[in-house]
Order: sequence, then structure tokens, then C-alpha cells
Amino acid sequence: MAPSKALQDAETGLLTNEVKPQQHDHHATKHSWHTAAIALASFVLLLCVIFAFLHAESLDPTHNDDHPLDALRLDKGPLNVLVVGDWGRKGKYNQSLVARQMGRVGKELDIDFIVSTGDNFYDSGLTGVEDKLFKLSFTDVYTEESLQKRWYAVLGNHDYRGDEQAEVNKRLNQRDSRWWCDYFYTIPVSVGPSSTMEFFMIDTNPMIESYWTPGNIKNKWTRPTPREEVIASTLANLNSALENSAATWKIVVGHHTMYSYGPHRNTPELIEKVLPILEDHKVDLYINGHDHCLEHVKRDDSDIHFVTSGGGSKAWKNSFHPEVQSRPDVKLYYDGQGFISLSACPSTVHINFIDVTGKVLHKLHLEK
Repeated sequence: MAPSKALQDAETGLLTNEVKPQQHDHHATKHSWHTAAIALASFVLLLCVIFAFLHAESLDPTHNDDHPLDALRLDKGPLNVLVVGDWGRKGKYNQSLVARQMGRVGKELDIDFIVSTGDNFYDSGLTGVEDKLFKLSFTDVYTEESLQKRWYAVLGNHDYRGDEQAEVNKRLNQRDSRWWCDYFYTIPVSVGPSSTMEFFMIDTNPMIESYWTPGNIKNKWTRPTPREEVIASTLANLNSALENSAATWKIVVGHHTMYSYGPHRNTPELIEKVLPILEDHKVDLYINGHDHCLEHVKRDDSDIHFVTSGGGSKAWKNSFHPEVQSRPDVKLYYDGQGFISLSACPSTVHINFIDVTGKVLHKLHLEK
């Protein structure tokens, strides 16, 4: 027997004129309040259980998808460094997850410092030294104890869309003593009694011609020195510093790619202006960001290893690209978030490419 329309409506939550309101019943009301009180108490208890579970999870330093880091101990050397790029998004786009894994690896390796390959603050750099974005994207994100070390940064193109001079202003160091950024500087570090590693930190942005064409509204040259003079000075300083360096290991760090199969591809200006200097002085590694990926390129026509660490936050597909990795000069191309660790000994260097779960995707081992 089919139910009446009134019953159908009642079952589906519709009230029609055929559905009569019930008579008020004192005992029924008392029973309803008793039932509601029990339901409310049960709901509150459930919330307490959920809160306790989540709180316990937040205190637990391990996550189910974390990969073990035991193998990294084998690579640990006298010098241990993390390298990350393209990160400053107030913790969003997995920046906070990358930061947490950096904290895990940093603790495992007892790192000495962190290198940033640029694009430190999205989307348009800092507005000034007091910009709250500095705290929201840097100080408040990289809170792990192992990351409370010096951060050595270069500038990226997004940093130039704001006040890039604020990032190199030493007043930022007063806001967070970890921060260090400049247009050009070197970091010489001992890795043994008679062995050193030196990082040469350069600003590649002035060299990218497309940024400074009259029609480009995203970039405006505000430095007092003309751009052409800045380029000449950067190249001269780099050449002189490399020439005078007695380091066993020489690493140049800039934001833009030299050789890459990522979306930005190769950078002709750097291949023309910077690469010959690196080749002349037998540089071991060129490390960059710009492409939001992890990548290792080793060409037959160069002894330099080209490494991209630009997966600090927003990436693309979080996947490997077989069509790219089938190329003989591509040792790794991972289109996702992550960073690299670098451990140096007098005669060896170990580099690990690590994703957002702590998984080691690729290893680079160098010997001298």
C-alpha cells in the first residue's frame, strides 16, 4: 500500500496542510529535553576525543607518510647544508610541509646553515624592511630547532618585483638573526685540515634582458648604479673571487637556470656571460632555483653539474617526467616540492634530492 502524500512529505521533510501539528504534551517535552541533553553531552564528549587525538598528533613528531632518514647518516660530513628555493608563501602551497621535512633532515645531519636560491617572498617581494611578510613567510614557517641557523640567500625575480633592496638591508638581520642576503658575496667553509668549500652567491636578475625592456611593467630598476655597470661588476667580482679562491670545492649559486628542462628552460644570458667564468675556474656545481622542481643535469660538454632546487612551496604536477628523464644529460627531473641536502668531506660531496615526505629521490656523489 502506497503511503499518503502527507506521509511522503513528512518522510522527506516537507510540511503540508495535511500534516497536523501535534498536541503539546508536558511529559513528551520533558522526555525530549532529556534526550537532547544526552545527545549534547555525547557530542561534547566526541569533540573532546577528537581534540585530544589531534593534539596528540601535533605533539607527535612523526607522520605516517614520513620516510625514514637513517640512510642520510652515512652521508654526513664535516659540513652539512640544506638548499631550498622559491618558497615564501606564508606557509601555503606545502611550504610548511617542506619546512617540516627540512627540520627532520636538518636534525639528522646537524646542519651548519641553509642556502636559499631566491624568490624568497611571493608574489612581489617585500615592500620594505618592516613588511610583515618577512615574519609570515620566513620566521613563522621555519620554526624547527635544526633550522635556527644562518640562512644565506640570493635574490629571485619575484623579489625584484618589490623592494629588493629591503632584502639585502642588514636591518632584516635585526628582525631575525638568521637572515643574510646580498647582491654578491662568498661563503668559505673548512671541510677538513687542508680542504675547503666555497659558495659564490650571485644576483642573476640584472642579466635577464626580458625583465628590463620598456614594456615590462613587473620590474623597475631602482638601484642607483646603472644596470649595465652592475652586470659588469658582478661578472668581474665573480671572476676575481674564483681566481683567488683556493677552495677544494667551488659552488656558484644564482636564482636563474643555466641548463634546465623545466618550464623556464635554459637561460641564454647566463650561458653567454657566466658559464665561461665557471668553466675557466673549474667550478664543481651551479645551483639555482626559478624552476619549481628538483633537477640534476650533467652535460657531456661540461664538467659542471647543474642542480635546480626550486621546490620550496608551489610546484606543478608533483611527478616525474619520463620523456625528460630519458635524455642522457638529465639525471633527475622531479616536478614537485622538495629541497636538497649537501654533505661535504675533504675528498667527497654527497647531495640528496629530497621530496616533501622526506623520500630521497636521487643522489649525486662527487669525488676528488
